[in-house]
Amino acid sequence: QLQLVESGGGLVQPGGSLRLSCAASGFTLDYYAIGWFRQAPGKEREGVACMTASGGSTNYADSVKGRFTISRDNAKNTVYLQMNNLKPEDTAVYYCAAPSTSYRYCSVYAGFYEYWGQGTQVTVSS
Repeated sequence: QLQLVESGGGLVQPGGSLRLSCAASGFTLDYYAIGWFRQAPGKEREGVACMTASGGSTNYADSVKGRFTISRDNAKNTVYLQMNNLKPEDTAVYYCAAPSTSYRYCSVYAGFYEYWGQGTQVTVSS
């Protein structure tokens, strides 16, 4: 059964860093684009970053450019989201997602993805 499991969330002070992990099971991530999304209370789910299956192309939301970095370790079947210089407005539940088809591109549009993890809470507060 295909499954995505996020981890690495927590409470961090403004300006701090966290690294989120998204571990896949039941399928090989090598062939799939991956997206990271977040949803804050009372807000719609927002695309944060995505990476193509090859790892050769990434896309970021303007709100996180220069602060967040998406990467993947295909040997570990895991994708990461390194988050630096965190701000209170980054507080949200973070999700990773994978499409059902091996596309050559990625997207920060939620409708592109079929499979979702359960999410991990990130809270940025002093």
